[in-house]
Amino acid sequence: MHTPKSMKDKMHTGELYLPGDAEIMREQLKRLDRLYDFNQTRPTELKKREALLKEMFAEIGEGCYIEPPLHANFGGGHVHFGKNVYANFNLTLVDDTHIYIGDSTMLGPNVVIATAGHPILPELREKGYQYNFAVHIGKNCWLGAGVLVMPGITIGDNVVVGAGSVVTKDLPSNVVAVGNPCRVLRAVNEHDREYYFKDRKIDEDVFAE
Repeated sequence: MHTPKSMKDKMHTGELYLPGDAEIMREQLKRLDRLYDFNQTRPTELKKREALLKEMFAEIGEGCYIEPPLHANFGGGHVHFGKNVYANFNLTLVDDTHIYIGDSTMLGPNVVIATAGHPILPELREKGYQYNFAVHIGKNCWLGAGVLVMPGITIGDNVVVGAGSVVTKDLPSNVVAVGNPCRVLRAVNEHDREYYFKDRKIDEDVFAE
């Protein structure tokens, strides 16, 4: 006999579900309590922050740093960070399903990474239905201040996304992308090996450090 999926199961399949389900809410509130604890830590309590993040996140590698306040629907419970990920103030992770971020990626202040969406049809929104699609962000990316990443997006490795961009389509590796909607501006190229900002040249010594 076919056993119907629970609302909790549907969170990770892209199906419509009701996020106010009692089982989901129990887990969510427990995780949000831990997120509250993280956001109340003092700047000097780095070891405590590190321990809390390991407890809160699905996966988190060594050397990660998140500047409070952090906002996350499930307190990071569906978030997978590689090593040496850095996030500035007010990172918002709508982690109703899984978010994957690769090693050495940097997230500017007020970045939003969303996995959740709501149906266009008003009658379904009125009933409270939602759907979720996972987000994948590669290694060594930089998302500038205020970037918004929409549900189901994949961003490759070594990608720079300009401040204020709204990422509505996948981005390949090794590009600079900007705008709303976000579009590829150009590839990362030899010019970037010589200049780090406008006419400011890179000192060759930094490659040796």
